[in-house]
Amino acid sequence: MSIDAVTLAILKGRLEQIADEMDATLFRSAFNPIIAEAHDASHGIYDAATGETLVQGKSGLPIFVGVMAFAVKAVIDKAAKTGGIHEGDVWIFNDPYDGGTHLSDFRLVKPVFRDGKVFCFLASVGHWHDVGGNVPGNYNPVATESFQEGMLIPPVKLYDRGAWRQDIVDILSANSRLPLSLYGDLNGQINALDLGEKRLHALIDDYGDATVSDCLGELKDRAAQMMRAQIAALPDGTVSAEDFLDNDGIVDAPLKIALDMRIEGERMVLDFSRSSPACAGPVNISRSTTIAACYVALKHVFGDVPANAGVLEPVDFLIPEDSLLSVKAPKPVGGYTETILRLIDVVFQAVAQIAPDEAMACAYGTINALSLAGHRANGQRWVMFSFFGGGHGAHGHGDGLNHGNAPISTATIPPLEILEAAYPVCFTQWALRPDSGGAGTHRGGLGAIYEIELLEKSADVFLFGERGKFAPRGVAGGGDAAANRFTFEQDDGTHQPPMVSKMIGIKLKQGQTVRLETPGGGGHGDPAKRPSGAIARDIRLGYVSADAAARDYGYSAGKGEAGE
Repeated sequence: MSIDAVTLAILKGRLEQIADEMDATLFRSAFNPIIAEAHDASHGIYDAATGETLVQGKSGLPIFVGVMAFAVKAVIDKAAKTGGIHEGDVWIFNDPYDGGTHLSDFRLVKPVFRDGKVFCFLASVGHWHDVGGNVPGNYNPVATESFQEGMLIPPVKLYDRGAWRQDIVDILSANSRLPLSLYGDLNGQINALDLGEKRLHALIDDYGDATVSDCLGELKDRAAQMMRAQIAALPDGTVSAEDFLDNDGIVDAPLKIALDMRIEGERMVLDFSRSSPACAGPVNISRSTTIAACYVALKHVFGDVPANAGVLEPVDFLIPEDSLLSVKAPKPVGGYTETILRLIDVVFQAVAQIAPDEAMACAYGTINALSLAGHRANGQRWVMFSFFGGGHGAHGHGDGLNHGNAPISTATIPPLEILEAAYPVCFTQWALRPDSGGAGTHRGGLGAIYEIELLEKSADVFLFGERGKFAPRGVAGGGDAAANRFTFEQDDGTHQPPMVSKMIGIKLKQGQTVRLETPGGGGHGDPAKRPSGAIARDIRLGYVSADAAARDYGYSAGKGEAGE
């Protein structure tokens, strides 16, 4: 059956709207600020047979949408071994080695039936506030196995043919420091899936099963065709890039992520064979997470290609077994965000060698996962977990974004007003970080400065960050950005972590502070070609100091400000 262009466009918009409505439903109902305010969640529509991504929402995290294809396939495989999939089933799990990312991200998968057969799957994933483990908030930078990071739940039924499994919920709640938050987030995800199913049935009733099914297949085929054309426009050959993680939190030695990108006509090969082997600490990731991160990177580069499984159809992956990028249980994977950010960086650096005008410099490259935890005067437990922003890389068409969120996501940085209202902390500084963006014809975006004062009697502090030793890189002749810097107050003065950007068990007293100075983004192009007017404006706005302008651009006010 052929589908005309107008009908295809209408159905595409309505299908995307279904995913968007699921996103909005969860954001508005979640108890946890990381979902409700930061939007650390995602929803999508997935293929009934393969689990492949068919449609994703515009507000959810792209990294989740990419990896959820593996999660839905994990449910399909599990159901095949345990009695099949039935109407009314809903599966729940957080297994990071089987279609997951890390233990904080809980996935719910629901089949949509038409005439007794599975038409497609709907899936929801959200970052829960606390799922047990050694560290409140679950970013444990010294974990050496997943058991130290939280509870691991394999694919199990939360609803069995429509019947609620209270025993599963009891197990989940018993393993969280914040069971009320967990219960609220869980019900928000259930409501999102229920709404998605209702909307999807209404759409199919309007257009018919065959027409909607054809539309989903056509959207995937068109994405694959566009991706092949984009790859074919690149010169054949191999380019290489490598970058480094500071350490794994256990051994203070750098870890290499190396990419050899080959273009062979309409196909692209991403070869990570030269990357470091699996490490002791929690910056390992699973193979599915690696592929999902590359999906996000390629979507940044080839922005016109529709976001579905067709993006990866002409892409082959070479990822050695038991490397840093393909571990299995029980290797720790809690800091996956730091590693996938470096994966995106090496894809950007490789593309810059063959298409510099289309490439972006590296963004700030760390979410700086920070947890503060303690007890209030009434004995109530509190856990503040949050992530923080930095500068985005410059590109061939302009400067990088100041104080943005990580390129793995469309999440937002939680507002300080929400954090201050929920937890006994005060932000004494929340500002742009001068001189943190890499120099270039186009300047990298600025990082930020966050200083947080404890208002309660005492608290424990945990940090899981990166880019403390290896600053975000510029491309096409652009300069590197400023590196990450974390400090904390103690009775004897100000200190930095021995592992630079990772530490647990910092004891904070009332009135003492922790301070994050996050990286900027790398620059793009020769700094000597930046217009003097743009440099003068940077100085006037406080983005670049006069000393840095003289050092990086050879600029002084006496040279004039033409081109502003």
